[in-house]
Amino acid sequence: MSVEFYADYVRPLRVLLAELDQHPERFQTYDVHIELAASGKLVVYETKRRKGQADSLYYGRSGPGDSPRQIAQTTAFAAIDHFMALSQFLAFNGKLENLAGEDAAQSLTIGSQYPSCAVRFGYRRKGQPKAMSMFMIFVGFNDDQDAGQYVAKIADPAILVDNRPLRADKVYEWK
Repeated sequence: MSVEFYADYVRPLRVLLAELDQHPERFQTYDVHIELAASGKLVVYETKRRKGQADSLYYGRSGPGDSPRQIAQTTAFAAIDHFMALSQFLAFNGKLENLAGEDAAQSLTIGSQYPSCAVRFGYRRKGQPKAMSMFMIFVGFNDDQDAGQYVAKIADPAILVDNRPLRADKVYEWK
């Protein structure tokens, strides 16, 4: 089965997130929720602006059994930016919940060896006539070979995007 790579999609997303993080005044509205899971750790970056009011929350967990605690915005952004700087990405197509039993357990176990990031991003720049939004779940890799090894290991590669642009009910590229 062939899968689609997403390095070309994540690069501009990384630039857009950096712009929002450093210059939120350039955006009329935004709603960003990013969860990065890597090596048992979790980093969450949440920020929202509506009707001129902004609200943000950044928190993390240093291990599976630890309680989440608030972290600095710069720490949360740095972790997510580091993930987005990887060389290659695959994306889930939203069919992970269709797996059952051992297939689901195997896919999740293999997946925990690689950093993954759920990104829900909606925004409207000042002066733009319409808002843009996306929701994707990415797995990051050092290179194409690393991504290929991941695809070979998982129980059902049909949970990965194999045709772009992705337009599923729950996950989707920019619209």
